[in-house]
Amino acid sequence: MAWALKLPLADEVIESGLVQDFDASLSGIGQELGAGAYSMSDVLALPIFKQEESNLPPESDDKILPFQYVLCAATSPAVKLHDETLTYLNQGQSCEIRMLDNRKMGELPEINGKMVKSIIRVVFHDRRLQYTEHQQLEGWRWNRPGDRILDLDIPMSVGVVDPRANPTQLNTVEFLWDPSKRTSVFIQVHCISTEFTMRKHGGEKGVPFRIQIDTFKENEAGEYTEHLHSASCQIKVFKPKGADRKQKTDREKMEKRAPQEKEKYQHSYETTILTECSPWPEITYVNNSPSPGFNSLFCPFSLPPNKQNLLPTATPQEAQQWLHRNRFSPFCRLFSNFSGADLLKLTREDVIQICGPADGIRLFNALKGRVVRPRLTIYVCQESQQAREQHQKHENGDGSSNTFFVYHAIYLEELTAVELTEKLAQLFSISPRQISQIFKQGPTGIHVLVSDEMIQNFQDEMCFVLDTMKGMSKPVFSKY
Repeated sequence: MAWALKLPLADEVIESGLVQDFDASLSGIGQELGAGAYSMSDVLALPIFKQEESNLPPESDDKILPFQYVLCAATSPAVKLHDETLTYLNQGQSCEIRMLDNRKMGELPEINGKMVKSIIRVVFHDRRLQYTEHQQLEGWRWNRPGDRILDLDIPMSVGVVDPRANPTQLNTVEFLWDPSKRTSVFIQVHCISTEFTMRKHGGEKGVPFRIQIDTFKENEAGEYTEHLHSASCQIKVFKPKGADRKQKTDREKMEKRAPQEKEKYQHSYETTILTECSPWPEITYVNNSPSPGFNSLFCPFSLPPNKQNLLPTATPQEAQQWLHRNRFSPFCRLFSNFSGADLLKLTREDVIQICGPADGIRLFNALKGRVVRPRLTIYVCQESQQAREQHQKHENGDGSSNTFFVYHAIYLEELTAVELTEKLAQLFSISPRQISQIFKQGPTGIHVLVSDEMIQNFQDEMCFVLDTMKGMSKPVFSKY
C-alpha cells in the first residue's frame, strides 16, 4: 500500500489534515511509502520541515541542493541571528539523521535506481583543533582504548546498505543508500566536548564539533569517488541527559530576556538542517582496500628528495609537494589549503602546537631554511698552468696580474678521503673513478697523500689550488 501526497492545498489545510492525523511527523507516512510515490519537494513543504527555509544559505532560493540531511535534534535558542545553529547531543544516545532526496525532475539522472555513498564524520569546529586533529584523536584513543568517537546504530537505521566503520578512523563511518527510498541513519557520538578543552578545572566550556556528511556517486570503474554534495552542522556533546539540561537552561535564559533582546536571537527548531559546505579535503587512498573511505592517508605525491626552500609564491599544490619531499607527509591534509606564504607566516609556537614538539621544530627549521653547519669547509680553485705562472709572478713582484681566481666551496661532514674525492668529482663533473689519489703539496714541494687523518686536521675555510699531475689523474692540493 502506498500513500501519494498531492499538495496544491493551502498550509492551513495541510496542518489540520495530515499533521493532525500523523502527529506532525513523517515517520508514519515514510514506512508506507513506496519508491517514487511522492515528490520530495512537496514533502519538504510540511511544517516539520519549515526550518529549512530559514536555515539554508541566502542563495538557496535560486539553487536547490540535490540532497538534504536533517538531524532530528533541537537547535539551541541561545544563538544570535545570522550565527550558525548549535545543537546539543547526549553522549552515546542514538540520534536520527534523515537522508532526503531533494532533486528536481531530471536532475542527476545517472543516479536513478543506483546507490550513492555517504561518509559521516565528527570533526572539530575550531580551526586550532583542526590543525592538531591527528594528535587529539590519538590522545583520545590512548585514554579510551577500544572505544570509537562515532558509531552507527544499525538496528535502528532504515535504508542503510553496507555500513562500515574502520577501526583506525574513530570519527568516521560510511554506508550506501538509495535516494529513491526512505533512508534514516542513527548515529552515536561517544566523546564529549569537554574532553578536548585545554584546561580541565571543572565548569569549563566544551569545544564544539561538526557533523559533516559527504555524498559520492559511482565513477566508471564502480568506485564511489565523484562528489555530489556536502553539508554540516555545529554540535556540542554532553554527558547523558546533559544536552536536555543545557537546552532547558538556554530556554529559561531566553524567557527572562526583554522582548527587544529576544529579537536578536534565533528561534529554536525541533530539527537541525545541515547546511551546504565544502567537501572534506581530498585525499589519496590505497587502491587495494575494499573501502576507499577508510584507508590509511598519505600525501598524493611521489617525488625525489629536494632541499629547495619553500617560497612565499608557492601555491597550495606546490606547498603540498614541498611537505612531502621534506618528509612531512602526515601533515599534508592539515595544511591542504595552505599556500607557501601561509606556511611561512606560522610561528615556532604555531607549528609545535600543530605538529607536536619533534616534528614542529623540524618543520619550523625547514620553513625558515635553516641548515646544519658543515663540520669542515674548504675552498678549491682549479688553476691552469698559465694562471699559476702569472700568480707566481705577481707574488714575486714581477708585475701586476689581471687574472681573476674563482674558488668553490666544498662542505665535508664525514671528513674522509672518500668523501673529498666524491665532492671534487661532483664539483668538476667527472666520475670519482677518474680520481685515483689526492695529494697535498708539502714543504719543499713534496707530495703528501691525503688521508682521513689529514682531512680531520684541516683548518676550517682553508684555501687550495687544485692541479692535476701530468699524465695522471691525481689531483694535487696547493695551499694558498
